[in-house]
Formats: sequence, C-alpha cells, structure tokens
Amino acid sequence: MTVQTMPTEMKTTTMLWNVASQQFTRAAEAMNLEDRLRVLLGNVKRELTVTFPVKMSNGRTQVFTGYRAHHNMSMGPARGGLRYHPDVNPDQMRAFAMINTWRAAVVSVPFGGAAGGIVCDPRGQRTGRALTERELENISRRFTTEVDFIIGPQSDILVPEVNITPEIVAWIMDTYSMHHGRTITGVVTGKPLAIGGSALRDEAGGLGVKLVVEQAARLKELSLEGATVVIQGFGNTGSNAAAFLHEAGCKIIAVSDVTGAIVAQGGLDPLQVERYRLLNRTLLGYPGTDELTEAELLELPCDILVLAGLENQIDASNAPRIRAKMIAEAANLPMTLDADDILRERDIFVIPDLLANAASLMLSYFEWVQDLQSFFWTEEETRERLRRVVVEAFDNVVHTSQRHEVDLRTAALMLAIGRVAEATRLRGIYP
Repeated sequence: MTVQTMPTEMKTTTMLWNVASQQFTRAAEAMNLEDRLRVLLGNVKRELTVTFPVKMSNGRTQVFTGYRAHHNMSMGPARGGLRYHPDVNPDQMRAFAMINTWRAAVVSVPFGGAAGGIVCDPRGQRTGRALTERELENISRRFTTEVDFIIGPQSDILVPEVNITPEIVAWIMDTYSMHHGRTITGVVTGKPLAIGGSALRDEAGGLGVKLVVEQAARLKELSLEGATVVIQGFGNTGSNAAAFLHEAGCKIIAVSDVTGAIVAQGGLDPLQVERYRLLNRTLLGYPGTDELTEAELLELPCDILVLAGLENQIDASNAPRIRAKMIAEAANLPMTLDADDILRERDIFVIPDLLANAASLMLSYFEWVQDLQSFFWTEEETRERLRRVVVEAFDNVVHTSQRHEVDLRTAALMLAIGRVAEATRLRGIYP
C-alpha cells in the first residue's frame, strides 16, 4: 500500500484571520465595546483538525486533512460553510467562522458561526487530475465520520460552499443519519428538495445580491436600467445574481470563473452564457466576447462590480485601479481593510458581505427550520420572507451608518457584535 498526502498550501496573500480581526477591532472601538467582551468575541471557541485515509481509484491510499472551527455560540448552534479547495487552512477557517457569527447576528438569526473544509483539489486545477465521484463520496463520508461528534442540528449545521455539490451534501446527511440510526436532515442545508431541501435553494444567493443592489441603487440614486455589471465569480451565486440583475434591466458586460474571464461591451445574456459553460466546461470562446485576465476584469469601468469568487480579491495593490461605482461583496472577505479605506476615499460605494450574503444565510436558516418542523413552504412564501429580511437588514444597517457616521461595513458589524455581545453578557461565563 502506498500512502500519499495532500499538501496544505498556505496562501501568500493577507492572512484572513488578520482581516476578520481588524474588522472586529474597528467596529468594537467605534461602539466602545468593553474589554472583557472584546477578548471573548475576538477569539474562536474551538478548532478541530482531522487527518484521514481514503482509498483512491488507482488503488493507493491518500491522507487528507480537514478542519472545522466554531467562533461563538451564545445565540444558538454554530452554522457555517464547508469547502473543498487546495488552499483550505486553519487561518481561513477561523476568519470565516467569526464572519459567520456576525452574518447571522446582523439578521437576528439564532446561530453562531462555524466554518470548515478539506484540503483537496476536486477539479484537478493544481494536481492535473480531478477527483472521481467515488473518491469525492469516500472523502465526504469519512470527513463526516471524523467530525460527527461536534456537528448536528442543535450543535453545528454545515452549509455547502466552494466545490460542494448537491451530491456531496446528500452524502453528508446520509452518513450522519446512518451513524445516529435515523434520518436527520437538519445537520446540513443546501440539500436537494427530495431529502429536505428548501425552495429557492439554488437561487437565494443571487436573489439576495439583486435585492441589496436594488436598495443600494435607490439610496445612491442609480438607475438599474442599463447599468453595466461585472460579475467576478460566475458560480452558483454569481450566475444567479447575473440573471436576476439582467432581469432588472442591467447590462452584464463581463463574467469570470476558474476557467477564465470574458467581456462583451454590448452585453451578455447570463442564461446563454451558463448554457455554453455547461456544454463546453469553460467560459472561454463564448461567441462575440474577448478574453481578459481576472485582474483586468476587476478593473473594468462599470456601474456595479459583484465579487462572488474567493477571498482577498481586492487589496491595497489594485484598489486604486478599481473603476466600479458600486461593489457588492457576494463572497467571504473579498477585500482587505486597506482596500476598504482606499475605495471609501475614492467614493466607491461598497455593500459589505454581511448584507450581500444575507439571503444565503436566511435560506439556510429557513431550510433548517423547515427540517425541524417537517413542514415546508412554497417558493412564493420563501421569496417574500427573504425579501422582507434582506430589505429590513439593509435599512437597519444604513440607519446605524448614518447615526454613527460610519461606513456600511462598520455599521453592520456594530449591529451584529452588539447583539452577540448582549447574548454573551446575559449568559455570563461558566463556571
């Protein structure tokens, strides 16, 4: 038997935990949060690292590393994403767990923050070999087994993120259910409808981006009719955001994914682009478009730039060259604090990830609630509930921003931190 290990690659960009901590510190100072709570909320509650063997299709055994982190659970069970990617690392998990605590609190959802992932390369972009369906199933089931004792509907709910397919979500739910001797759908959200998923499962992230962009456009007196849009990260959230914004009258001029970036100043039909990508497994070569690099796409002149890819896309090095009027953060921590300051000085309006991702969080919460009750809502009911929550959250953050004379990100964090701090304060320290 030959044993191979998947190397853990630390990103050379700004450490995400530093970014999340800096955001927290800035908001804590703005709201004069007491020192005791700064210490409690500024650290993660627990971190778990697991290594586990998986038999590969070639007969060899490969050892994988996985992580799960919990930030704060004062308001309820932890909830957070799971991703399969070569760059997964503990620093990243801590940062995402903290951000997920604030993301739930800003919309008053009784969840704490969690995050997890496995160091692997599902599409073979680094290794040159994509994982087979059987390998993905074995990896998913074994990881679920390793973290079984800290996950569950009342302790930690997993949410699909980068490279997590509906099949992977189903394997996680099935594995956890087999361990506990009964079907337990609430351990993971983002499930197919047939096994406890919610209406709007695929569309919620993109719909949320469209809803907050509408509110921001109204605030900034920007007409969406004919507004030019660039989508960085044409995955599930990005492609659906493009479709909803296209329906609202926007002109999608450029999109990108892991295969490359394309631009057409005359506009793109997102649905046609998605069909082309599914057929050809790439965006490149789409008729009537020019190719460009990811860096060039970010710096295109446009009315609205949607960041729906990975983290750290805009930093101090490229922020001075960003030419969008408005940026919607549909990804986790897509820009550094230095970049935030530069864009604010340049009067570029940023919709922070806590707001732009609000609908994804709410849809996950809705699915969890429906699973616990075994009572499911229609698409119309779900859509209206999402709309009400997102609009109310946006209005609350704008009001806080104006009252305290701070940017939207700091305002959203102040709201969220204040709610978690109050819950932590009331519960006290045990023992």
